[in-house]
Amino acid sequence: MSYPDQAPSRRPAAVGLAAAVLVLMAVGALAYAVAGLVALGGTVDRFRAAAAGTTAGSGEADGLVTLLRLAVVLSAVLTVLVGVVLVGLASGLFAGRPGARMATWVVCGLGLAVGCCGLAVLVGQRAVPLRLSGSDQATTAELLGLLDNAYPSWWIPVNAALSVGQVLGYLVVTALLALPAANAWFRRGRPAPIPTGPPPAVPPYPIR
Repeated sequence: MSYPDQAPSRRPAAVGLAAAVLVLMAVGALAYAVAGLVALGGTVDRFRAAAAGTTAGSGEADGLVTLLRLAVVLSAVLTVLVGVVLVGLASGLFAGRPGARMATWVVCGLGLAVGCCGLAVLVGQRAVPLRLSGSDQATTAELLGLLDNAYPSWWIPVNAALSVGQVLGYLVVTALLALPAANAWFRRGRPAPIPTGPPPAVPPYPIR
């Protein structure tokens, strides 16, 4: 007859730490969204001032500003939603729900992919400047270069640090939830396996 493994009655430190890392990452996501919205106004002002000294028309600059504002707002909304998801996953981990651990692994995989892509984009922007042929495309490339320079000096380092922190955070959470103590904690609610041995012998009733 097989017996279930003994499950811990208290939450392992690895699970609590994984949930805490998720909450910390959610706070970082909220701070990033707020920082992006705060920096938007100054970035637009600096870009407009720089674009006034080029051959680009006001309509081209206004179009790029509209796209910038739309991108920043959508990025902020998406970042806040990700933070809400991370907090929900952390709550599920604290409660010991096996589904929360599986969902966390899925989110960690997606987060790793997004973080690596973000780092690649940042490195590519700095290593390979944008070059377009043609007068109209050259003007667009010039405006994009001015827009890149219009961001605050701390914007690129903060983005790089957040991307690296995101990758490391998801790796830490994935590793913590794969530890044996975490396995036992999330397995504790499963029903006991059905005995595989022969049924116990029942003594006959005495004949009266």
